Order: sequence, then C-alpha cells, then structure tokens
Amino acid sequence: MTLIFPFYALFVLFIFNSLTHQFCMKMEIKEKKQSSMFRVINIMILVLLVSSYVKVLNATV
Repeated sequence: MTLIFPFYALFVLFIFNSLTHQFCMKMEIKEKKQSSMFRVINIMILVLLVSSYVKVLNATV
C-alpha cells in the first residue's frame, strides 16, 4: 500500500490541477488570482489525501 498510494496521490493532484487550469482558462481568471486558487485547492487536496492515507493505514493494521 505504501508503494501504490504515492502514485495515486500524484495522479489525483495532476487531475485536479488540470481541471483547475481548464476552469481558470474558461472563466478568464487573472494570473494573480489563479496562483491563489491553485494554492488553496492543492492544500485542500493534500489534506484529504493525507487523511485518507492515515485512515487506510489504520484500517490495515
């Protein structure tokens, strides 16, 4: 599990970043606002990934 989860996390981050980029391009959001949006979304996704990883580790032990 410890070998699979990092690849899964990178895949999830890549998907969410590409979706965020498409959203920013469609809505024509300014560059300064885009960087703030990417930062917030990436932090939220990282929190979700870490909490799910901890939950999976606790379930397997």
